[in-house]
Formats: sequence, structure tokens, C-alpha cells
Amino acid sequence: MLSKKQARTFFLGGTVVTFLVFIGLTIYSFSKEQDQSNYENITEQVVRGKQLWEANNCMGCHTILGEGAYYAPELTKVIDRRGKGYIKAVLTTPNAWAPNGRKMVAYGFSDEEAEDLIAFFDWIDDIDLNGFDTVVSPLAKDKTNN
Repeated sequence: MLSKKQARTFFLGGTVVTFLVFIGLTIYSFSKEQDQSNYENITEQVVRGKQLWEANNCMGCHTILGEGAYYAPELTKVIDRRGKGYIKAVLTTPNAWAPNGRKMVAYGFSDEEAEDLIAFFDWIDDIDLNGFDTVVSPLAKDKTNN
């Protein structure tokens, strides 16, 4: 059994060691070599695509990088899965898009707006996901890419 003084020393020593480990890992995480954000590839077109994404509340139905709703497909690696032509056709169509019984509003984006959104999706696709490159929507339970 520890005396009161030994217990206090053990507690304070453990706290200091834990604090130093935390600070060290924080510095390591924020170091340039560990940057996985793909920040250097952000262009004006990517920014406009992100603004369109937010202005049209796409996250109300879709997920991207695991954030958003699960009504519609996950769009993190959508360029890899579907290709730019397919995505542009969906974004610019004047008709409501209704695959698998779910209906997407016909936004009727212009070609420029569609290209901006595609640039945003393409930028997202290039983010390092730490090995979680296969993002499968919970809606696609029968589809897995191994």
C-alpha cells in the first residue's frame, strides 16, 4: 500500500507523463508530414463546388467522408465508382432522378456548376482515408468491394 505522499507523487507523475505524451502526439499530428487533408489541391473550382454542396443542402440526404444523412448514397469515392460523365448527367438532368425508389430533386445545374461539384468530389476522392478506401453506403448492404 502506498503512503499518502507516494500516492500523490505517483498521481502527479502519471499526470505529467500523460500530459507530455498528449502534447507530443498533438505536435506529431499537426506536423506537415502527417497532413492527409489534400489541402494543397484546393482550387477555386473546388471551393465553388463545396459552396454548391452546402447551398443545396446535399448533406441532408448524402454522406461525404462519413458525415451527413443516409437517405442517398455515400459520395466520398463517387468519381471512382461512377465516373465524371455519369455524375454530370445526374446533376444536369431536368428530370427528377429516382434510382432504387429514392427520389433526388432535379436541380438542373448548369454545366459549370456540375463541373464545380465534380471538382469538389474529385478533390474529396484524393484525400488519404488511412486505408478506408472502400466506403460502402449502409443502403448498399449487398454490395462490397473487397
